[in-house]
Amino acid sequence: MVFECVSRSRTAGLFTLVLCLIGASIARADWPEFRGPRGDGTVSAPGDNKPIGLPLTWSEKENVKWKTEIPFKGWSTPVVMGGQIWLTTATPDGKAFFAICVDAATGKIVFNEQLFRTDNPEPLGNNVNGYATPSPAIEPGRVYVHFGVYGTACLDTATKKVLWQRQDLPCRHFRGPASSLVLFENLLIVTMDGVDVQYTVALDKLTGKTVWKTDRSVVFNDAEGFQGFAKEGDLRKAHSTPLIVDVDGKPQMFSPGAKAAYAYDPRTGKELWKVQFIAWSAAPRPLFNQGLSLMITGSGATELWAIKVGGQGDVTKSHVAWKCTKSVAKTASPVIVDDLLYMVSDDGFVSCLEVATGTLVWKERIPGKYQASPIYADGRLYFANDQNTTTVLAPGRTFKVLATNTLDSGCMASPAVDGKALIWRTRTHLYRIEAAATDGK
Repeated sequence: MVFECVSRSRTAGLFTLVLCLIGASIARADWPEFRGPRGDGTVSAPGDNKPIGLPLTWSEKENVKWKTEIPFKGWSTPVVMGGQIWLTTATPDGKAFFAICVDAATGKIVFNEQLFRTDNPEPLGNNVNGYATPSPAIEPGRVYVHFGVYGTACLDTATKKVLWQRQDLPCRHFRGPASSLVLFENLLIVTMDGVDVQYTVALDKLTGKTVWKTDRSVVFNDAEGFQGFAKEGDLRKAHSTPLIVDVDGKPQMFSPGAKAAYAYDPRTGKELWKVQFIAWSAAPRPLFNQGLSLMITGSGATELWAIKVGGQGDVTKSHVAWKCTKSVAKTASPVIVDDLLYMVSDDGFVSCLEVATGTLVWKERIPGKYQASPIYADGRLYFANDQNTTTVLAPGRTFKVLATNTLDSGCMASPAVDGKALIWRTRTHLYRIEAAATDGK
């Protein structure tokens, strides 16, 4: 998800500089958004023979450089750049919303300020989500934080001053906000799939002003099946984060919603194609590989669909290459290494599939329940459960456990990488997990 350093925005000179800096930051293996520098959960290129040096094993007494308690509650993935780690949190009652900046070297909290407040937050309606689940996005000089309908803001990473903020993007989340922010060219893209309205909006990242807004085009019919959910509107909402990729020299943005998944032109918001299904509450982030957009449908009929890109309009009957219907990840996003896709279901079944055909290579169970998305780094797959255990697997056509590691608490947030360190957010703390330096290294 890297585009050439050529300006395509109205602010040509500044934008060119920003893109070049972003390209440099990706090369330094920063973690600029949910799912990392490529948006796909990978930080080292498949086949790269140069190891990062991430630790294989850790515990509360091993390879923990620092451990910092994070106040209140939040499941957002930390973002990392320029020696800073940014994350969000909120009071459990959903009335106050905070941005936090942690020094990446020491673990010291250098900024912890309330950005938004509401006296009447909507109850979550479940015990899984929270009010600070959407992950921030960061680029040189700026960090963007998002709490759904409760507020979106841009801060200067040096001064920590708020540059702009919005609290006028309507949406009744019902189960809490979850879709994370995406930066693209001069835009900050925000997904708002609620029970009342469903749309994607692009904001000018310099000013916060709306550039385009596109409503979901699917026609809802709550009376058709799953009547038990119709009164509350579950059938209309979703929680996924879009993925922007290059398709034949042009950007496409893949975005699962309720009852349909879409491809848009991220520069204009124009809908390019869609597929329709019966599921809702899609959460995992899409992937793109071998000309296929890989998207998980959501609750009710949780399936992984591989969709051939390049179509127009409704391509449900013409462009779905294959479907996986068993042990599909409902919450955690999948990850692809070489020609194989790995995903973990909420109840801990890890499946390995061939991307091209959907053929199951193997399926095995690992301990625990899973909300956090796995990452691939240093030739390893890291799966963190929501109790206290991380299982490290070797990628490949044979199931192989490399290590099992435990901390005091489990993960609802997905991990990040900073250089040779894993940045791990548990329910209560933020960790820098890094092997101790040895002489001569």
